[in-house]
Amino acid sequence: MVGHTFEFNPAVIKIKEFIEKGELGKIYYITLRRLNLGIIRDDINALWNLAPHDISILNFITGNSPVKVKTWGASFLKEGHEDLVFINLLYPGNIIANVHVSWLDPLKVREGVIVGSKKMVFYDDVNSEARLKIYDKGADRLVNKKSEHGYGEFQIKLRAGDLLVPKIDMKEPLKQECRHFIDCIVKGKRPRTDGKNGLRVVQVLNAAQESLKNSGREITI
Repeated sequence: MVGHTFEFNPAVIKIKEFIEKGELGKIYYITLRRLNLGIIRDDINALWNLAPHDISILNFITGNSPVKVKTWGASFLKEGHEDLVFINLLYPGNIIANVHVSWLDPLKVREGVIVGSKKMVFYDDVNSEARLKIYDKGADRLVNKKSEHGYGEFQIKLRAGDLLVPKIDMKEPLKQECRHFIDCIVKGKRPRTDGKNGLRVVQVLNAAQESLKNSGREITI
């Protein structure tokens, strides 16, 4: 079992439930940001330090691994150790994801946006009172029956509905992870975050690192 703690985060689990139930519609894109001022590591870069959490979240809520990745970054403080990294990923179903990680930012940020054809989600793990906000808003493509030329024409209609802040029983993710670990031992179950789960995340990180070293070259996973 590997320590992908955010897969035991009740807010992240709720996002996965919304997606699986189809409440968000077709997922268009996902953006995740994990930023802070420090800690500046000597042994690894911000990609390997911070992005494993977000890659595990993306794989978990989409139920897939990405097929392509492009990565850009910069070493402002220590040569050879990128403290700023942007990762672009393409998931099956043409879901586009972007991960922004940094040790060099004025604010502690742990947030994400999931945009679907029906609804949109804002996730803020730092906000203890409203970790999730569900926006019933979006854009619909409508077809007129006939134009003056006799052909159907598309129109875009924007819509804005209610804002829902779901009540989440926020149990400590690390405690939930440890309970799951013990439960798997006692009952002989396969862990949710098993070795294959960890391997998939490392494969993405390796591909992202290769792209980073090659000036953002697209890598097929």
